[in-house]
Amino acid sequence: MNIVIIEDEAFAAEALEKMILDLRPNTKLIERLESVEDAIEWFEENEHPELIFCDIHLSDGSSFEIFREVKVECPVIFTTAFNEYAIEAFKVNSVDYLLKPIKKEDIQKAIEKYENLKKNNLADEMQNLWNLLQNEHVASRNKKKARFMVKSGQSIAAIPSENVAYFMAEEGVVLLVTFEAKRYIVNYTLDELEVLLDEVIFFRANRQLIINIESIKKVNPYFKGRLQLVLSPATEDDPVVSSGKASKFKEWLDL
Repeated sequence: MNIVIIEDEAFAAEALEKMILDLRPNTKLIERLESVEDAIEWFEENEHPELIFCDIHLSDGSSFEIFREVKVECPVIFTTAFNEYAIEAFKVNSVDYLLKPIKKEDIQKAIEKYENLKKNNLADEMQNLWNLLQNEHVASRNKKKARFMVKSGQSIAAIPSENVAYFMAEEGVVLLVTFEAKRYIVNYTLDELEVLLDEVIFFRANRQLIINIESIKKVNPYFKGRLQLVLSPATEDDPVVSSGKASKFKEWLDL
């Protein structure tokens, strides 16, 4: 059995690997990944394993972002210390869901569950789960947010969505930035905003940024197939669209 472990804590990854090898000595660890960014890049460029063990909460975001970016062709056993993620986890090719601290007997049961699925049309089951995820994603896209209520001094102001140049994650908060370069804190994550916003107007350029199509001044080719954006109002650093998103971005721009 070939596996990949996605875990940002080295000690936890080593402990998990040891327990898996104790239970299935013939297991081959292909790769150990520590972040959403590393995982997306690895899955885009490499043949997928037979099984993934994946922590949900990584240092640079939720691991669900990985599965929204790339269609992973193999099942996943999720691990986490937080049980509120369970429902979403089972929508992403999930074989099982293990709460930390993980015990060897929990891994044993999860692997046995995977092996039983493998004998009984695992590919069909994974396709059904992928379809479920995609259908829910499409259904949620039908709800578009027309305006955002923001605090402006001692008052509350309404900002129409079309007046938003971009949303950016910065120092633990999400900022709404208007075309007049006014900045407001909003109580949404970028993942939540990606669902609420009109995908014809807005695009998730990367993990830190959602942009309005009208904010783009220039698109420059960047190394490794990525694209560099020049926005208005200007950002401190010109943002980059990953190689995995580049084709979708061009389609969105109707290039």
